[in-house]
Amino acid sequence: MHHFAYRSGRLHCEDVDLSRLAGEVGTPCYVYSTATLQRHARVIAAAFEGQDCLIAFSVKANSNLAVLATLAAEGCGADVVSGGELERALRAGIPAERIVFSGVGKTAREMALALDHGIHQFNVESAGELRLLAQVASGLGKDAPIAIRVNPDVAAGGHPNISTGKKGDKFGVPWAEAEPLYAEAASLPGIRVVGVDVHIGSQIGDLVPMRAAFEKVVGLAQRLRAAGHEISRIDVGGGLGIPYKDSDEPPPPSAYAAMIAEVSAGLGVQVILEPGRVIAGNAGIMLSTALYEKEAPDRTFLIIDAGMNDLMRPALYGAHHEIQPVAEPAANAPRKTYDVVGPICESTDKFAAGRDMAAVSPGDLIAFMSAGAYGAVLSSAYNTRPLVPEVLVNGDKFDIVRRRPGLEEMLQLEQVPDWLSPTD
Repeated sequence: MHHFAYRSGRLHCEDVDLSRLAGEVGTPCYVYSTATLQRHARVIAAAFEGQDCLIAFSVKANSNLAVLATLAAEGCGADVVSGGELERALRAGIPAERIVFSGVGKTAREMALALDHGIHQFNVESAGELRLLAQVASGLGKDAPIAIRVNPDVAAGGHPNISTGKKGDKFGVPWAEAEPLYAEAASLPGIRVVGVDVHIGSQIGDLVPMRAAFEKVVGLAQRLRAAGHEISRIDVGGGLGIPYKDSDEPPPPSAYAAMIAEVSAGLGVQVILEPGRVIAGNAGIMLSTALYEKEAPDRTFLIIDAGMNDLMRPALYGAHHEIQPVAEPAANAPRKTYDVVGPICESTDKFAAGRDMAAVSPGDLIAFMSAGAYGAVLSSAYNTRPLVPEVLVNGDKFDIVRRRPGLEEMLQLEQVPDWLSPTD
């Protein structure tokens, strides 16, 4: 469900004509729907009604301050993986006590920052991290509430690069090492064991691997309690998929919640969720303008003004995004098969290969759907292209919530050393 639809022959975001928005903001740009963000957050909250649940939005999916503030107003917490994401979440109004800190490479400075703010939980991913956290916390005279992220050796996710629960992945503690590490954690100063954490992947379209992983974690939690650990929380991560195309049928949040309730029944724990894509993915699009059509011997290229630096997912994962013209095509409008590519000097700068779609002319606006997660957050200034604007729509109004930097602003971050300056 999203709030992007044709009205009077033009694609709208809520009540805003996207052709008008593009004329004012320029392309490429990202556009987010407040109503969709709110609806998705409420659907998840409703699915877990009656369970003790913390919904910690995965900031890595979309870290825009306005998006985070919108979700903070809905009662969401945050799952962060860096000190920068922690600062963003706090600045957006998410209370520290609703923030969990994940990620494999936390630094001492980041740990101290999180401890000073009093976050809800650290998700510890290695023995080395646990020992450093103990040093930092005890040095500050604080206790760090921790869950250890365990790796259940369960494969899931829409692409190998977003599967995170196999034994060869860099994430989490190997299953056989989990209980000894919990025993060590209980003996360390500055450490307070509170839970168990698991996250097996992203864009998961089947509850079977999730259930398998969660059942293993519940069994682990029961053994840890029997060993004297006070396990009061289970962090089940995120990963629930969204429909990127009509044939995608991911399980609804209601089925996900029912499965978690069944698996954790009688355990008496707080369930922590880390949804990202399922809230933000279909709440955003990327607008772009067609530049040229280029005929090749075996294909037709549609060259657009957006590049892989603006939307990385197709180049990184071979990900699919539906592409819709902003001007609604007539029922009998001509169609054409394109390779849709951008201006970046890389062969991987390709959004679609052999895509059958409504014919496009230079100057036409197109929309990449389902681009609200892992879109702008993965963008870069490669080829000295400025980061694209992000726009938040609310009803019939919109605001630029990240502006496009100018070239001079970009270059001010760099300097030429004195010894390279020209001399007389």
